[in-house]
Amino acid sequence: MSITRINEFRAIAGSSGVLRDCLESSVPIIEASAGCLSCQLLQSQKDPHHIIVIEVWDSIDAHQASLKNVPPEVFHQTRKYLAAPPTGEYYRG
Repeated sequence: MSITRINEFRAIAGSSGVLRDCLESSVPIIEASAGCLSCQLLQSQKDPHHIIVIEVWDSIDAHQASLKNVPPEVFHQTRKYLAAPPTGEYYRG
């Protein structure tokens, strides 16, 4: 059974486009990770500062292992544009 990870991000005022670009740069890295079934980035139409990333994985372990594939610079760059720490949770169907 697959597992879904939903990550939520909130951009600081005026930075939603830059945050989206930073997060989008990680999508191909995530999709290429072992155990990733899909990865989708969505931006709220009502509140563009609210962005979510929905990832579907073979397992929680596969998701956690994939974090080492994202270069540390990407995490550091992304943090500059966050209004609050990102949140995330695992879901199963």
